[in-house]
Amino acid sequence: MHDIYNFVVGPLAWFGWGVFILGAIYKLVYAYNKFITKDATSAHYMSWKFGLRSIGAWLIPFFTTGWKNNPLVTAVTFVFHICLVLVPIFLSAHAILWQQYFGIEFFWTLPDNVADIMTLLVIAACVFFAVRRLAYPRVKFITEAKDWWVLLLVVSPFITGYLAYHQIFDYQFMIVLHVITGLAWLALIPFSRLSHMLFALFTRAYIGSEFGGVRKVKDW
Repeated sequence: MHDIYNFVVGPLAWFGWGVFILGAIYKLVYAYNKFITKDATSAHYMSWKFGLRSIGAWLIPFFTTGWKNNPLVTAVTFVFHICLVLVPIFLSAHAILWQQYFGIEFFWTLPDNVADIMTLLVIAACVFFAVRRLAYPRVKFITEAKDWWVLLLVVSPFITGYLAYHQIFDYQFMIVLHVITGLAWLALIPFSRLSHMLFALFTRAYIGSEFGGVRKVKDW
């Protein structure tokens, strides 16, 4: 099992990062080229002012009409995304790997007990999203099989990480599974619905620019 661990945190990890980086570059370049060739007129009204204004408005919980109309979904969504970003990056155990493999040293990391709570919040949020997909007719209608796979892909590293940290079941097996699921999540970001992580800011800036520069109204 020790050899397997060395493999997944070594060659397999570099492969996962390579797929993510190259895939992200490809998707971004492809989207940019398609944007300027298929929708060239829209490129002319892209505005830093209106784009950043829109991004800022939608980053504030309960500020926009959309956020206000669904307060529970809004609260869960914000908690989910904050924890989803902070835990993988600033977890103390991960900080060691950042320094070991990338030479990046953090001056601050999440306390383990805080990261533990945030992990449980991510898991709870995923359960909420799953129940919502089953119970809410409009969401259930547009839900496809790939949506369930993405949800499972997102929550798996947090479940396995939690089990490994608390040494529930076999620790070595769970930590290997944690690394594998984390790398699968990373590698599939450019090729799944998780790609909104790459395009969310651009999409929001595009909408904000259209509403502000063309329609002369706010997009919230």
